Amino acid sequence: MLFFTMFFPILMMIGLGTMLDGGDVSLSGYVVDEDASEASADVADALLGVEALGLSASENKETALEALRQGDTQLVVVLPAGFAAAMAAGGEAAAVDVFYEEQNMTVAQLGVQYVSGVVDGISKEITGYEPAVLVASQPVQSLGLRYIDFLVPGILAMMIMSTNLNGVAGQISSWRERGVLRRMQSTTLKARTFIAAQITARLILNGLQAVVVLLIAALVFGTKVSGSWALVLFYIVLGTLVFMSIGFIIAGVAKTPESAGPIAGLISFPLMFLGNVFFPVRNMPDFLQPIVHALPIVHLSDALRSVMNVGAGLGALWSETLILGGWLVLAFAVASWTFKWE
Repeated sequence: MLFFTMFFPILMMIGLGTMLDGGDVSLSGYVVDEDASEASADVADALLGVEALGLSASENKETALEALRQGDTQLVVVLPAGFAAAMAAGGEAAAVDVFYEEQNMTVAQLGVQYVSGVVDGISKEITGYEPAVLVASQPVQSLGLRYIDFLVPGILAMMIMSTNLNGVAGQISSWRERGVLRRMQSTTLKARTFIAAQITARLILNGLQAVVVLLIAALVFGTKVSGSWALVLFYIVLGTLVFMSIGFIIAGVAKTPESAGPIAGLISFPLMFLGNVFFPVRNMPDFLQPIVHALPIVHLSDALRSVMNVGAGLGALWSETLILGGWLVLAFAVASWTFKWE
């Protein structure tokens, strides 16, 4: 159980963070000047000077195209024979051939746009074209969030769910089957003392898990908590109480530990993928949106993400807090009704 509640989420965070937090798009390609004229050389030099394109000169068109077919590069720009003559003749514009890898259209189209921009600039310079409308670009500094910044709060929410929902359901149903709860009931131990002890133990465990996750994320990926640590702790406590209550419901419904595990898994496994843990809710199909927005893990992930990445305060997270509080009241009421000592 410790592996699935502690080490498995951490390994998943490191794996997904390494694979999907790739950073900038990388372009590479070749420029082939078949015309070997002064005009084609000027265009080739302009293209080679664009650092973002990552182009290098090639003497042979077929060699460059073969590298493209093999997936070793994304673009091949060819200045065909007769390029300078076509420019001097006027009439139809001289063509620059751009070959790209159709299997990676996003990167390829980005490269084609770069090439088009360079060629368009040269064409306007030659014709003396004066544009009537210009684009005035204004840079705005953003938060600069990466996928790993999205992932870490989601992993934290997933660990809270797994530790409490799966852990409580399995442990309580096992204790009931072995008669541990019955023996506890025959002592002076009160139900509220027993539940308080369970909550305390789970809160300590979840707090330690959160520290480990955040420490590893900070050391490996350079993540940080932008908001209040006290607010992060508040949502850890709130999430723990919500999923503990759901775990008690499962323990009350399940007749044996063998059935408690599958029931908990049937609930927690879909929540991992629908719960805003790995992918944003907005990317999910429209028909799932109303269902997804009702899930407690979605709002726990959102709250932790807003505090850790944006530095949001409690006032900005009133809806998430209200929904999690509603889940807590409802789940606790149902757990009180379904829980039994024997």
